[in-house]
Amino acid sequence: MAKKELAVGIDLGGTNTVFGFVDRQGNILAEDRIKTGQYDEIEVFVAALYEKIMIAGKKIGNGCELKGFGIGAPMGNINKGTIEYAAGLPWKGIVPLADIFHNHTDLPVIVTNDANAAAVGEMIFGGAKGMKNFVVITLGTGLGSGFVIDGKLVYGHDGFAGEIGHTAIRPGPSNRDCGCGRKGCLETYVSATGLKRSLLKIMADSIQPSELRKYSFDELDAEIIHDAAKRGDPLALRAFKHTGQMLGFKLADVVAHTDPEAIFLFGGLALAKDLIFEPAKEYMEENLLSIYKGKVKLLESQLSTQNAAVLGASSLIWTEIEK
Repeated sequence: MAKKELAVGIDLGGTNTVFGFVDRQGNILAEDRIKTGQYDEIEVFVAALYEKIMIAGKKIGNGCELKGFGIGAPMGNINKGTIEYAAGLPWKGIVPLADIFHNHTDLPVIVTNDANAAAVGEMIFGGAKGMKNFVVITLGTGLGSGFVIDGKLVYGHDGFAGEIGHTAIRPGPSNRDCGCGRKGCLETYVSATGLKRSLLKIMADSIQPSELRKYSFDELDAEIIHDAAKRGDPLALRAFKHTGQMLGFKLADVVAHTDPEAIFLFGGLALAKDLIFEPAKEYMEENLLSIYKGKVKLLESQLSTQNAAVLGASSLIWTEIEK
């Protein structure tokens, strides 16, 4: 009897690194996590992660065959297997992640940008099944994006294509600082941190009452703003509308560049649903070239929110095997 084939999907984040053993149908048979920030040296981190993966794998049993490790990481470069100048990770500069992993295994190790991994996951396990042209926007602490055109994920010349989170929507020296070192990037407005910054600006410019005025800067986060908006808080609603409008305006440019069938949103901020989707859809349509109007779907990701990043990372192995 043939063994069940599994891939390990790894979502490498600044706070936690989550992994899971995933079969070809998208079922996660075992999963766990470690704290990324506890490891100042990448070699120590990889050794600890690999050990924990092996411990989790033993719980599955002997009827499985591991085919490889897919890793989604900030500023991951699939061409080189590296992480390059990721601002939110403990290790600076160019990190040869795949090479370090190969000190522990001879199996394939594929590293890519976390949003690109999400796009592959959406194509294999989510709402983009059967689609050849679509875009995935990840809305978390920052904003990531992955582009699939004519059935292929776009990596570009150097492996970093598709960084719309770091295209300027409000350029100029007086606009918001971004972690990338530039001013006015889209993710400074459209992200969990961008939502918070917009709310604080709205509160500063308004005398309108709001339950959110009782929170300090450090206490306030996107979840608190979302909860207030659901209760009808006027300033929270304005912050969400502004965030959605900024996203929709930029998505009109994305459509002009790529002509997608659909754009998928996922991540914590996408859970706000109509608070984000309605203004984004309205502003996208309003700013589209007439040849695109009414043709592009704006959809919520159909991947499990809890496991989306792990599923996306694991799918890198299945696409590599099927090449």
